[in-house]
Amino acid sequence: MIKSMTGFGRCEITGKDRKMTVEMKSVNHRYLDINIKMPKKLNFFESAIRTELKNYISRGKVDVFITYEDYSEESGSLKYNRALAKEYLTYLRQMSEEFGLDDDIRVSTLSRFPEVFVMEEQGIDEEELWKDLQSALQGAAENFVKTRITEGENLLKDLNAKLDTMLEHVDFITERSPKLIREYKEKLREKVRELLEDVQIDESRLSMEVTIFADKVCVDEELVRLRSHVEGTKKALVSGGSIGRKLDFIAQEMNREANTILSKANDLEISDRAIELKNEIEKVREQIQNIE
Repeated sequence: MIKSMTGFGRCEITGKDRKMTVEMKSVNHRYLDINIKMPKKLNFFESAIRTELKNYISRGKVDVFITYEDYSEESGSLKYNRALAKEYLTYLRQMSEEFGLDDDIRVSTLSRFPEVFVMEEQGIDEEELWKDLQSALQGAAENFVKTRITEGENLLKDLNAKLDTMLEHVDFITERSPKLIREYKEKLREKVRELLEDVQIDESRLSMEVTIFADKVCVDEELVRLRSHVEGTKKALVSGGSIGRKLDFIAQEMNREANTILSKANDLEISDRAIELKNEIEKVREQIQNIE
């Protein structure tokens, strides 16, 4: 089973005192890059959140959005900062004396100054909070993985189809290559016959020329390696797991073999097939970039 690096997951946990919502989405990335956006009061759990998510994800750029709503009536309390209010009052009276202003200070005026009254949050039960957050994380991650698996199944079908097309091109070149040698030998024989007319053809010399030509255009090793890479990719896709980086390396090797075949090609049909082969390899490599 393979998984795509594109996915989305969401989970909402609602309790008596709070509601926790986690949303996740991801795109392709060479490594695992987790970006978390959450309320400040949850920052304490960032390391635990990353550890939890690594149980589900190994590659991809993942954005995690966490929202938290506290329904508890005792979630905060109003506090009166007496010392600060007294300091404000002292300075206001000083200003009144220095500038000859009316001392019209009222309680309602003083209460509006910053930090005179502040809302303080009650102590948070971190264990209970983490329990809800962890449940929401796990639920979102499980849904997230499901979408990656579904997309991975589609990738698998598409990749297998492209790999089969590549094998067809390899089969054609494998069958065509020996014919190319025979055709060259016949063309060379005809050319020599035309030039020498009635003089007997030196078969040993002819064979030597054909051997030199065959050595230049021989792609047997490249075809064997290419076929091996295609079959190896198919097996890796069946075995599944985090194989994206491995397959990307194999795709580079396949492209290298196709380039060599194209450079040695001395035949229009083989050249065309080699070009098609390179196109399919590039398509395969693009799709491999989506695999975790």
